[in-house]
Amino acid sequence: MKTCAVVGCHPKRFKFKYKETHTGCKRLKDQFIKLYAQGVRIFVIGSFLGVDIWSGEILLTLRKEPGYSDIHLVIVVPFNGHDKGWDEHNRTRLSFLKEHAEVVFAGHESDPASYYKQSQYLLRRADRLVAIFDMYYTVRSRVGQ
Repeated sequence: MKTCAVVGCHPKRFKFKYKETHTGCKRLKDQFIKLYAQGVRIFVIGSFLGVDIWSGEILLTLRKEPGYSDIHLVIVVPFNGHDKGWDEHNRTRLSFLKEHAEVVFAGHESDPASYYKQSQYLLRRADRLVAIFDMYYTVRSRVGQ
């Protein structure tokens, strides 16, 4: 089976922020359907707000539709409790996804290496990659500066 990793930036980096009704978010489902037609059955996502949560919810909804029941969702968590600072609504959303997917823990403690391990797990197991970003966002990242 082919595997697709889904990655994306934090919602604050999108012009539309957390607006999940934005057309950019809605296009994710179309991408997943195209990938499914190409033989992708395993989708691997992270466990963060924004693209990860959106993708997981879309994939679980798609899996309920006729013809898509063989979609497998894998969620990679950097370490247990990484979501402790989240509001209750978003912790519940992640918890629901974890209940309906295979969950992989990349690390065992709260250290920066766990986040690196999470990214490595996602990318090393993928035949395809969906990377979500806002090409019109004007703020540059400070990584590497």
